[in-house]
Amino acid sequence: MTRARATMVCVDATPYYHCVGRCVRRAYLCGEDEHSGVSYEHRREWMEERLALLTEVFAVDLCAYALMSNHYHLVVKLRPADTAAWSDEGVIERWTQLFAGPLVVQRYRQGIAMSAAELKQVSRHISLWRERLGSLSWFMRCLNEHIARLANAEDGCTGHFWEGRFKSQALLDEAALLSAMAYVDLNPVRAGMASDIPGSDYTSGQVRWQIAAGVPQPRERGPRPRLLPFEGASGSHNSIAPLPFALQDYLAFLDESGRVVRDDKRGFIAACRPKLLTMLGLEPGEWLGAVRQLHGRFEAAMGSPLHMERLAVRRSVRWLRGVRHARRLYPTLKG
Repeated sequence: MTRARATMVCVDATPYYHCVGRCVRRAYLCGEDEHSGVSYEHRREWMEERLALLTEVFAVDLCAYALMSNHYHLVVKLRPADTAAWSDEGVIERWTQLFAGPLVVQRYRQGIAMSAAELKQVSRHISLWRERLGSLSWFMRCLNEHIARLANAEDGCTGHFWEGRFKSQALLDEAALLSAMAYVDLNPVRAGMASDIPGSDYTSGQVRWQIAAGVPQPRERGPRPRLLPFEGASGSHNSIAPLPFALQDYLAFLDESGRVVRDDKRGFIAACRPKLLTMLGLEPGEWLGAVRQLHGRFEAAMGSPLHMERLAVRRSVRWLRGVRHARRLYPTLKG
């Protein structure tokens, strides 16, 4: 049964979410259609440019992303409380980068004298926009609707471009966050589209590797979305909490994992397992299964058994799919 998004996204439970959007009617988000021979590679840049704008406008940080041929993955961090500190003018400036806004707000921005009733109306709009700018649903709506309009115009058709609502998965702890980020960054490797992270085009893993290696961004590419920095990264915004890992540890983790998650290879984690698996107390074999089939094993949420049980109580459901896998994945944790 379809559940209201408001019951599935709760920042009090976790600010981190893994989101997936998928095309319909055999539509191609990116890549090349093997049947028609038409290339849609340029749409990857549409996605990156839109994400670059939205991560500046919304109180939403991008942790990881991968743009595939007919779907995309995002891992985001929500900061809805930050919108309270934004000035009214700041809220209007952000919102009107996406929408024109009603006439009364346009007149307000022009400094035209207004009645008390009109000012009250402006205040209501600002309050509504402030709430929306911290919303995952509105962030995804502004991404999907924009891309759908561009794609439908290019394809010369109308109707749905996306497969219903986007899917969201709550990431309840650091281990779940790490697993989802690795799952996203390793998507092209797992699908056999790339052999390693440096070759995984249009992924956050490739961007982070290029930053660490000092590789310049290609000049022909448009703006890339701002990524939430890792712990200890130089130049990170002091007011925004970074990802709870070190960049070099994460890249080493991706490198070793990428060697064993290919669908055409029998994978295993070496006895000298990656530092992050040891630090988070995850069982290597179970982690490999999770990073191959994240949505198959965990549906609405991922985390330790205790975190998943608490979320089930919060959502007023008896259980969440994946608790059995969570008990095997977190062998040393009671919660």
